[in-house]
Amino acid sequence: MKVRATRLPEVLIIESRVHTDARGALFESWNRRDFAAATGLDLDFPQDNLSRSVRGALRGIHYQLAPAQGKLVRVLRGRIFDVAVDLRRSSPRFGQWEGITLDAASPRALWIPPGFGHGFLALSAEAEVLYKLSALREPAAERAIAWDDPQLGIDWPLAQGEAPVLSPTDRAAPRLAAAAVYP
Repeated sequence: MKVRATRLPEVLIIESRVHTDARGALFESWNRRDFAAATGLDLDFPQDNLSRSVRGALRGIHYQLAPAQGKLVRVLRGRIFDVAVDLRRSSPRFGQWEGITLDAASPRALWIPPGFGHGFLALSAEAEVLYKLSALREPAAERAIAWDDPQLGIDWPLAQGEAPVLSPTDRAAPRLAAAAVYP
């Protein structure tokens, strides 16, 4: 397992070692011991979510207040532009974001720690995304921030004039200035 920090040092790119032979390929998508050794984080994931999205579907920016959730995001099919946003008011990087492309052809995953919002844009005809959650879903604690908030300035890879496919929740999400965030 190889770990690389991003511009937001708590957000990590996790690259699994791939073993290939005449039959194909195999890699460990999750190994708690190796992850802890590589990152210093000993995590338990009590919930996994799987989403399927059509091209242009934009999910986010989503987060959960208490209990805050960390997410380990991996693409099983297709390709996405994955985004993490620092939502900790006490952080010197509050409101900053990081985005990377994840696809099924690569053994990469993105670790988004508690205190960060998460969103992604499906870039392929269909994208299947698996994310491991460090805390169970609590619907009353779920929040969202507008994907197009100018304060965040996320550079989504949309074609000029292309409108993303949004849920009603994402269409109505408040801007960062009006959102409940982490201390």
